[in-house]
Amino acid sequence: MVKAKQKIATMKELSEAIGISRPTLSRYFQDPSTVKPSTSRKIKERLAEVDYVYNFIATRQNRKSSGLIGVIIPHYKDLFFTSLLEAIERAARDAGYTVITQSSNGNATGEAQAVARLRSMSADGAIIAPLGLESSTEAFQLAREDFPIVFTDSRPAVEIQGSDFVGTDNAQSIAAIVDYLCRTGEPPVFLSMPRVNSNAIERQDAYQAKMHELGYEPRFIESGSADESWQFEAYGLGIMDEQFSRQRYTSDTILCANDRIAIGAIRGANKHGLFARNPERRSGLRIAGHDDHPLSRFMFPAITTAAQDIEGIGDVGVRMLLERIRGERDDASIAVLKEAALRIREST
Repeated sequence: MVKAKQKIATMKELSEAIGISRPTLSRYFQDPSTVKPSTSRKIKERLAEVDYVYNFIATRQNRKSSGLIGVIIPHYKDLFFTSLLEAIERAARDAGYTVITQSSNGNATGEAQAVARLRSMSADGAIIAPLGLESSTEAFQLAREDFPIVFTDSRPAVEIQGSDFVGTDNAQSIAAIVDYLCRTGEPPVFLSMPRVNSNAIERQDAYQAKMHELGYEPRFIESGSADESWQFEAYGLGIMDEQFSRQRYTSDTILCANDRIAIGAIRGANKHGLFARNPERRSGLRIAGHDDHPLSRFMFPAITTAAQDIEGIGDVGVRMLLERIRGERDDASIAVLKEAALRIREST
């Protein structure tokens, strides 16, 4: 039978139980590197013998810094945002900060509530992937009075004074993939994404600009009554299943505004046998996407796409936020746009 560990409730009790002074324990819990290595090992060994949970929030109530960085993303189910969150967490952890993450659930109410919770926690700053809704402007403006904000992935509907932005250069990324598709086959027709954030507009505009530059007329696949939501795979499947059933676009080149839409479009193509594994039965259809979603290389066919620099976006976002938290920069808003890299795969 395993012997129950001694339960410890306070730092004072812990100090007495393991024979380490409270000031030393406090320094250890804030940053183990601030105590001697031999002392750090001793504390770690002694902590394994007792049942004690360090109260992170309580120890920061009377300090100027909470050591917390808030992150708000639209959805946890979207693996792109999960990857971005991991990059942010790594950079924040390396800087000695703890990340508190929330989802806005893709709606304005959830976004405003998430911002309010970060304010109630006295977060030192926040990195937010906004929905781009004007209804969130007031919440962002009030939060900016409490702490610095870096927006990422897409831009807010209204510029928030004193905030920064880091994301992908959609003009560069879309231009690169349009150029590739035009060089290797028929010019692409564009399947836009639902207008859930600023990326929808930026990517469509970038497609039009590059097509005109290359001397081609932009063409768009009509979405009809498709649901304008974050269910991108269902959106792509619904539109293209209907189009393919009418024998439309079956041998065209289709550029989807993101990989999740491309996943749905490819599902529709496979349903109609347009991506047959026998080369002699191929229809000539090509489908490309954008983002390099974690599942894009495991589809059949694997998706040709523009890979966003997720690690770079996370690193830069945390760096810009810390510059403002530490008072190293208090100037006008800046925007950092990261270039994307082409990933050529089977779908084109």
